Amino acid sequence: MIRSILPRAPIAAAARRFAAGALALALMGGIAIGGAQPSDAQTNTSETYRQLNLFGEVFERVRAQYVEEVSDDALIEAAINGMLISLDPHSSYLSPKNFRDMQVQTKGEFGGLGIEVTMENGFVKVVSPIDDTPAARAGLQPGDLVTHLDGEAVLGLTLSQAVEKMRGRIGTNIILSIRRKDAEPFDVTLTRATITIRSVRSKVIGDIGYIRLTTFNEQTTSGLKDAVASIQDELGDKLHGFVIDLRNNPGGLLDQAISVSDAFLERGEIVSTRGRDPNDSSRVNAAAGDITNGLPVVVLINAGSASASEIVAGALQDHRRAIILGTQSFGKGSVQTIMPLQGQGAMRLTTARYYTPSGGSIQATGITPDILVETATIEKTDTAQRRREADLRGALANPNGDSQPSPPAETPASKDKSDEGTAGEDGDAKAAEDYQLSRAIDLLRGIHLFQSRVVN
Repeated sequence: MIRSILPRAPIAAAARRFAAGALALALMGGIAIGGAQPSDAQTNTSETYRQLNLFGEVFERVRAQYVEEVSDDALIEAAINGMLISLDPHSSYLSPKNFRDMQVQTKGEFGGLGIEVTMENGFVKVVSPIDDTPAARAGLQPGDLVTHLDGEAVLGLTLSQAVEKMRGRIGTNIILSIRRKDAEPFDVTLTRATITIRSVRSKVIGDIGYIRLTTFNEQTTSGLKDAVASIQDELGDKLHGFVIDLRNNPGGLLDQAISVSDAFLERGEIVSTRGRDPNDSSRVNAAAGDITNGLPVVVLINAGSASASEIVAGALQDHRRAIILGTQSFGKGSVQTIMPLQGQGAMRLTTARYYTPSGGSIQATGITPDILVETATIEKTDTAQRRREADLRGALANPNGDSQPSPPAETPASKDKSDEGTAGEDGDAKAAEDYQLSRAIDLLRGIHLFQSRVVN
């Protein structure tokens, strides 16, 4: 049964007062932005007043007549968040607590499960699990959809509400119901932990420097430079190139993406941003200085590489400074600005789109790798029983007197016995089993071999 209840006089009056106050603020903002002719301004003012009056009436009816008492703070926060999340998946309201958590996260340590998420069709979508966290150890993958949290449906929750439910006291468990493409739905139990993000990890694989960037926080650029210097000191002239692993890197701070790109470039544009106002457009160029001294670079990306990762990959690809290898990236080509609100948390608002140096937008499309290499498993086949020319009866002898072929160059696995887990501690497969990484290493060695023969 539906009942129509007219607002009581005090409620209607309060609604009008609320709407009038909100309208005054809106008009002040309109005057500051300006630009409309008086007639247009009057029309806009009338329509704005009508809409705000409607909001005030709904607010007061819910406040006074909802089946359970709801605080004004909760209603206003829900209204603000609803307005923001209706714009795009990345705009949202941050409560004071969530704002503090976000500030801590960008510094490199926070509590939770260790997954970067967004919303898709009402479900929580995993953008990327963070290395060495409960989510990564449980095998969550980019593209997984979280449908239930401890048996409670995610549908109907905002992203902030879902994230808040996934957080909790360290050591407590939560059950996530997962829907994965081409697989039956399943549940996974995760134990909440303190998530300490080590944004840069590196090691030497034979004659190649391997550097993994897990996120872009305040320590990323300095960590990258330290890693490059350490590898250069260890290998010296034997260093043949670098693999920069951005797989499953969900992004982070824009300024860090710019400075990481700048570290490999001598000149040229890194990224440009364009907002609604043409005057808000910006363009960032690289300063002279390449920390690798021009050595070949291969960048690994996949569907979990998003945002800041795509800025780096796009800049290095467009300047032909690196070969991009892997699979299509996530495709987040928008910039969010965190705007603190006086004593009331902050808002994350999408304020611009970013463009790669070639002028292309990767929004909803992603970075296309120069060499497409899908994730695969390497299996060694037994060739010991195959017959060779030397096994044939009456085969001619080698005129140089050699009876055995020269041994092949050592593979990454054979040269790195002391540390087989190239990215094992980073949550990736071992060096000899990581097909994409093996292809990247082979490519760098091939480039070095070709260059050395050209010089000689």
